[in-house]
Amino acid sequence: MPYVFPPAAPVGIPVAGSDAIFPVRRVYCVGRNYADHAAEMGADTREPPFFFSKPADALVPGGGNVPYPPATGNLQHEVELVIALSRGGANIRPEDALAGVFGYAVGLDLTRRDLQLRAKDKGHPWDMGKGFDHSAPIADLQPATAIGHPRRGAIWLQVNGEPRQHGDLEQMSWKVAEVIANLSTYLTLAPGDLIFTGTPAGVSTVVRGDVLTAGISGVGEIRVKLV
Repeated sequence: MPYVFPPAAPVGIPVAGSDAIFPVRRVYCVGRNYADHAAEMGADTREPPFFFSKPADALVPGGGNVPYPPATGNLQHEVELVIALSRGGANIRPEDALAGVFGYAVGLDLTRRDLQLRAKDKGHPWDMGKGFDHSAPIADLQPATAIGHPRRGAIWLQVNGEPRQHGDLEQMSWKVAEVIANLSTYLTLAPGDLIFTGTPAGVSTVVRGDVLTAGISGVGEIRVKLV
């Protein structure tokens, strides 16, 4: 049966050291997974993990030039470790979770903070603050077979060469296996799913022309220019 019009091309992320492409199904994000960032956003307790989503076509593989989004006067950056799953399931046990991880990448959760805060105040969804076009730049995936499962290491971001964010993966309130296990109690995960795991403190406003450089020790780096 023919489509009414040609379907959109699938979204894929290059795999480092290979010509393979990782096909993306869904993109999930964890909110407030570093205590210092939770504090700067007004929370002062270790909350159970909570999740929101971005559309797969919001990804910007490899970074580069990223259009500054419309309808905001307060675009902010969040550098994050991204999990890429090659195996899914429901009600996954934490001790089994890492077996389903294909690899990891450095990602940026760009946020229209003014729209997000307005939505929070009204009890509305965050979609327009988080899930807009080009809101998720991501570096090449590093297979877990090559780098293992990072549990510690610097996570950082600079704007125009000036440090803005700096933390360590071991500061994550909910670790990789716990995040996967918890998310799988809400829905069935599947191969191709990505999970952005939260950001350390230091988020700040960026404008057109700014260059964002971010990295995670042992995982990689990404560079983005807002145009």
